[in-house]
Formats: sequence, C-alpha cells, structure tokens
Amino acid sequence: MVKIRLMKLGAKKRPDYRIVVQDARKPRNGTTIEEIGQYHPIADGQETVFDVERAKYWISVGAQPTETVKKIFRQGGLAADGKAISK
Repeated sequence: MVKIRLMKLGAKKRPDYRIVVQDARKPRNGTTIEEIGQYHPIADGQETVFDVERAKYWISVGAQPTETVKKIFRQGGLAADGKAISK
C-alpha cells in the first residue's frame, strides 16, 4: 500500500518535515516515491507548503494519507477524498 506521510528532517528539538509519497513497508526516512510538500511546525504560524495537484493525483490512485497529513491537507484546503474545501 502507498501512503502519504511525513519524513522527519531537522535537528534535535527543531523538527522539519517533508510530505512524501512512500510505500508503507519502508522506514520513515527510507526511499520515497515523490516529495509533494513541506511542513514546518516550529515556524511562526506552522508554515505548510504542498502541491495540491500532486496530492489530488496520489489520493485518486489510492494512496492513503496518515492522520497527521489529513489534518495538514484540511488546513491547506484539501479534503481527505482529494476534493477542494471551500473556505
């Protein structure tokens, strides 16, 4: 199964995450299929940047976002089923 999940980067107590498409059997920081965004929880206002079109594509072909990524997508205006949310 393919998942959309977070890959942790950054220093100790200064996390920085990438939103990646990855095989569920791979380790968290293992090889990825595609990187579709970034998430900076420590930055002012929790800076989040992701490619909405690529996220919609991966959801449409069956990739399952994790709970945390679903929350990030909702904040960015994308529902878990790949449709845009009107704000």
